[in-house]
Amino acid sequence: MPYLTLCFELRGLDPQRAERACLDLGALAISYSDSGDEPVLEPAPGEMRLWPRTRLQALFAGAADGQSLRETLARNLLVEDGRIETGLLADRAWEREWLRDFHALRFGGRLWVCPHHEQVPDADAVVIRLDPGLAFGTGTHPSTAQCLEWLDGHPIAGQRVIDYGSGSGILGIAAALLGAAQVDAFDIDPQALLATAENAAANGVGQRLRVHQDAAELPPRTDLLIANILASSLCALLAEFAPRLGEGGQLLLAGILAEQADAVAAVYAPWFDVAPCGAREGWVALAGCRKNNVYRLS
Repeated sequence: MPYLTLCFELRGLDPQRAERACLDLGALAISYSDSGDEPVLEPAPGEMRLWPRTRLQALFAGAADGQSLRETLARNLLVEDGRIETGLLADRAWEREWLRDFHALRFGGRLWVCPHHEQVPDADAVVIRLDPGLAFGTGTHPSTAQCLEWLDGHPIAGQRVIDYGSGSGILGIAAALLGAAQVDAFDIDPQALLATAENAAANGVGQRLRVHQDAAELPPRTDLLIANILASSLCALLAEFAPRLGEGGQLLLAGILAEQADAVAAVYAPWFDVAPCGAREGWVALAGCRKNNVYRLS
């Protein structure tokens, strides 16, 4: 049986109030989408950041009275009922629908990200088995792709690695599969840490990849630090990152829009020889080595 949907743009309505009004009428699920074309990047912990033109869709049981629900919702939200659209959504196996469009991808010469339902036709490939999930990171985003390509092209064997902002764990798992001796992963999102641990176990590297709920638990020193997060966070975390890398220690930064790259590089330049290592679809990654600084970070 199909589901009934009620859809409307918020246009200044408080999202939590609108969501509660839908749930009070029996909504089974609420989703938000962009009616315009403006990206929303990673929010801060506890922050609910939406698009300037946010569209809310509420899902109801197919037997519900759409006209009655629309009129009641409009009255409760103090809006015209013509602003709320009704529709039907076919019931499908949505997980399979998602997986159908997710295929194996190669990064660099030998590194692949492959869903469990496919095989890689290359006996020498290093394969990360990963299905789309709630946590960020399948290799389809340009910033993740840049990091995977960098990892494929650099010697990782035997190194200690920190994956700061692990998401699905894809970068830490890639490092482990490429021979890293130890990977320590941190993320502010508990769902991401769960996904990282599960994906690491599924790829046979769970013994070499540890997850951390607190950044203070990360090792004081590492050989390679990867951070695929936001440019503003990268700038704020210099004092956290620099002391963890000794002279010659490597740094890989991503999640940087092209117009932000110079500013991020300038922040890190006093302590790292840093330069762009990849650019794709308006995103830039930076890589660098720790200088032999004798002065302390302020």
